[in-house]
Amino acid sequence: MKQKLVQAAMDMRNHAHAPYSNYRVGAAVETESGEIIGGCNVESSSYGLTCCAERVALFRALAEGHTSFNALAVATENGGSPCGACRQVIWDLCKEILVHICDKNGLLKTFSSSELLPDAFDDSHLK
Repeated sequence: MKQKLVQAAMDMRNHAHAPYSNYRVGAAVETESGEIIGGCNVESSSYGLTCCAERVALFRALAEGHTSFNALAVATENGGSPCGACRQVIWDLCKEILVHICDKNGLLKTFSSSELLPDAFDDSHLK
């Protein structure tokens, strides 16, 4: 299943809307039921309104009714890893999952979400 998830993230790069940075990112999330849902980065001329591929994939999965996730793959040209905002959203929505980082040739490395965001702030701090 990992290879299908990685390939889906790599394929999603083709759908990226990145006219400003030309940095195309694809992501794919595997739901608890095994479905793979993809997303791509969508840039805006008002840069703060840009949405990263990781969040697009996760928000799309939520919109389709999924609430539990097994793994996430992120694909860029050069193996870039999720930004801080995405790391927080991954933790908030997925808790402990594997995050596969890929470049244009495929899988580079795998981290747990807690490795990407150690000592994460989450809902347990709000109680």
